[in-house]
This record gives sequence, structure tokens and C-alpha cells, in this order.
Amino acid sequence: MKILFVDLEMEWRGGQNQALLLLRALNARGDTAELVTVKGSALGKRALARRVKVHSVPRYGTRASAALKIFNLTRNRAFDVVHANEAHAVTAGWLGGAHRQSAFVISRRVGYPLGKSRLALDRYRAATRIVAISEWVVERLVESGAPKEKIAVVYEGVEMPPSPTSELRQRARRRLRIPDQAILLGSVGVLSPDKGHELLIRALAGVGAEFPECRLLLAGDGPSRLQLETLAKELGVAEKVTFAGFVTDIDSVYQALDVFLFPSSFEGLGTSLLAAMSYEIPSVAFQCCAFVEIIENEKSGLLVEQGNVEEIVLAVTRLLRDQEFARSIGQAGRARIGEKFSSPRMVEEMTKVYRDVCFPTEI
Repeated sequence: MKILFVDLEMEWRGGQNQALLLLRALNARGDTAELVTVKGSALGKRALARRVKVHSVPRYGTRASAALKIFNLTRNRAFDVVHANEAHAVTAGWLGGAHRQSAFVISRRVGYPLGKSRLALDRYRAATRIVAISEWVVERLVESGAPKEKIAVVYEGVEMPPSPTSELRQRARRRLRIPDQAILLGSVGVLSPDKGHELLIRALAGVGAEFPECRLLLAGDGPSRLQLETLAKELGVAEKVTFAGFVTDIDSVYQALDVFLFPSSFEGLGTSLLAAMSYEIPSVAFQCCAFVEIIENEKSGLLVEQGNVEEIVLAVTRLLRDQEFARSIGQAGRARIGEKFSSPRMVEEMTKVYRDVCFPTEI
């Protein structure tokens, strides 16, 4: 099969990581996978470094330029599949007539409703298949008017890391300048108002009453950082909160943690939660969105009431008091990811989607 990926995001996030995993895996197994992206994008740089063929478009007039590029690349059915990996790519693919020359596959990673205009819906109705990353996203799509019969679910996947060891933990903590004896809570993600990091700072103040050696590490940067730093000072925990910023060696963050906290209330799935669980870190998330599809409550993680700081505190202190329970949660979480949310499984499921749209079963 020949697959043309389209991703017009400049930054590196979960969706771009999934695209790179797919590009590498498809080419390794003998298919042909190429990428249309913006010149200088994070995904484009990483794809080039891994010898993926990249077709770049300028930042100015990105969607129009990408549409023209797609139109030229897909003439005479040169690609079996055009896969639009994010919203701008969907528009560019549709404008470039991808649905007329190839099977047109759209990834949908967010729970926001589709635009209500006919033009907005026509882009999704033109798709051969819409790939949602969770059942929760499927529900949002159907509510917005997307054709249910065209929707498939493929969970995002993460690469399974080596089993955790005390040596890896110590080395990671040295890199992050975290004392060995500290209890380290952590979260990974963009520091934006909708991600809920202020709840974690408030929870740290509560956990600290029983566990004064407890600290919080926030890996990521964003517009809320100054506000969060101010809140930490107001609550008297500034010295216990580490704002790590954007971390290139993200493995060191996961290896250093004792408990992972995911305070978002609106996620299509949650790649950093998947990653944390793959590192055998006992994890806490809200009982909402797609988190109930990832975590089996009380078995592979803990789910608490959405936005409830007191419940976060109770969940964390429970894990810290009962090390055997925390260990079992971490081990079950890692097994859960390996079984249902690993990158090989994601690649296999996406390949099935491609084969289904390229070679539909004749009735």
C-alpha cells in the first residue's frame, strides 16, 4: 500500500508522535508511507531524520499550499490512502480532492463538536473512514452529525519502555535534581488553563500535611505557567513544585516518579497517561472522558471525581500509605498498556483500517 500522511501542525504533540510511529512502522514492513507537512515542523524534522520521504509546504498559506501539493501528489491515483492526521490536514486534503483520488482517512483526537455548517460537515462526510481514538470521541462525532457507519476506533499506542529499576530511577532523579528520599508526584502536558494543573498544586498542599517530603514535578510549558507559579507561592508550596518546562528526555521524568497525576477533564484519550502507566507508575485520573476506557478503577489505576481536589488527595495518600497496593496498581497498569495501548497494536489496527478501505470485502 502507498499511504500519504498529511499533518500541518508545527509543534510536537501526541498526534504527531502517533504519525511518526505509523510512518516508521509502515515503511519498515514494506509499505510506502510519505508525509506532507509544514517546512520546519517538529514532525517533519523527526521524519526526515528517520529517512521518511517528506513533502514540505510553506508556513504562509499553509492549507492552500498543502491542498495544491496533495492534488499534484495524488493525481492518477498515485496513493492508495491519504491520511489527514489533524484538523488543518482535513481541510487541505478535502480541498485537494484527496477523496476523489484515494481512500480518504481522517483521524479525530478531540472531543470538540464538529462545525455545524454544511461546509464543515462535508469534509467528514467525504471521508472513506473516520478514525476516532476512543469510544468517547465516537460519541462526540455522532452527536455532531458524522456518519456513524464510517467511524472506526483505533486507540493510540505508546512504545513499551524497559521494566523500571532502582538504578534507572536514581539516574533520572539526578538529572532532574530530585532528592532520592523525596516522594515525587508528577504530570506531563501543556500548561494551559484547560489542563487542570492548578488542582495538582492545591492537592500537593493537602498531601503535604501527612507527607511533608512530597514534591510535584510539572513537565511541560505553556501560557499558564506564571499563574501556576503564583498559586504555588500563595499556597506556600513553591519550593516543592518543580516546573521542568519542555523536557526533551521525557523518559527521565517517568522514571523518576512515584505517582502520576492526570488532571485534565477533556481529552480524547491521554497519551501521557498511557506512557506513565507503561512505566509501571500508579496513576490517578478523573472519572470522565476516555479515561474510563484506559483505567480499570482500583485495578490498573485510580479514578476520582472530576475536578475534586479532596479526592485527588485521598487517592494519592492511599497510594503512599499502602506501597503494596501502589505496586499492584502500577504493575496492572503496565500490563493494561501492553495488552491494549501499545504502539505495535496501534499500528496493526491502523493497518487493518487501511486494508479495509483499500480492499473492501465484496458482498
